[in-house]
Amino acid sequence: MNVAIVGASGAVGQEFLRVLDEQNFPIDNLVLFGSKRSAGRKYTFRGKEYEVKELRHGDDFKGIDFAFVSAGASVSKEYAETITRHGALMIDNSSAFRMDEDVPLVVPEVNGMDAFNAPRNIIANPNCTTIQMVVALKPINDLSPIRRVHVATYQAASGAGASAMEELRHQYEELLAGKEPTVEKFAYQLAYNLIPQVDVFMDNGYTKEEMKMFNETKKIMHAPGLDVSAMCVRVPVLRAHSEAIWAETEQPLELDAVRHAFENAEGLVVVDEPASKKYPMPLDAAGTDPVYVGRLRKDLTNPCGLTFWIVGDQIKKGAALNAVQIAMFMLAHKK
Repeated sequence: MNVAIVGASGAVGQEFLRVLDEQNFPIDNLVLFGSKRSAGRKYTFRGKEYEVKELRHGDDFKGIDFAFVSAGASVSKEYAETITRHGALMIDNSSAFRMDEDVPLVVPEVNGMDAFNAPRNIIANPNCTTIQMVVALKPINDLSPIRRVHVATYQAASGAGASAMEELRHQYEELLAGKEPTVEKFAYQLAYNLIPQVDVFMDNGYTKEEMKMFNETKKIMHAPGLDVSAMCVRVPVLRAHSEAIWAETEQPLELDAVRHAFENAEGLVVVDEPASKKYPMPLDAAGTDPVYVGRLRKDLTNPCGLTFWIVGDQIKKGAALNAVQIAMFMLAHKK
């Protein structure tokens, strides 16, 4: 396999390198691309040093099989034709193409076969919060179709990139030293605080992040009638997003059946022993691959309702790992 990473110097780009190695992804040739500012930087992968090339319009992607792209929506839109024109499959981590009808939006555990219907040679990686939620919804939906989902997210600084993680660390240092905290990446100080805003507000009062969960979940699960209502909150956690989810199914489900479905679902790990104070937490999930689920209960307000708690690493499963798993799924199921 000939592989390219676009945005190689960013937090997700660096995670791509780690994940490709961890997953033992077959790579014969690797090419790293970045902005003019990051061009020339060198990174070691599997004992060999690679230099970042400046992303330009040309024939640099000729012969590339998979291009993992995480450089922002504007870059993805500008360079999509350049990346795909010679047959490279572009797996894009931005929001640029997610809702395009001719671009599949894929979470391999949920709708992996959709990846083979990519007429533009572009596959979209969903939003991080959507990815981990649909991994948990899929086994429930297999038992009884889900009618409605309410979700509150608790999103780590990692969702806004490496510089946001550093800003959170620095804010704590500044505050402990009696200084005013530096606020650049978020609307307000995140240290010792919660911010009930992730991304910009839309006309309907929801944020863009919340509407991503609304729209993307329907597309991934092939369920246009599925209702999703989200409240997305930024929390002072470095890495790994958490979500409290309420799901209503068409038929009432027994908790044992749901727990069994969770335990046998690909990509999920059940951590649910409340008597022993065992439940998923971002501190434990950071740097790991699965989506963790716990606090499974019946919804007290709805006989067809379930409520549970999930945690997943935003940079891994929420971004780089899911993209690499798409490519691995395609290789495993290639006809």
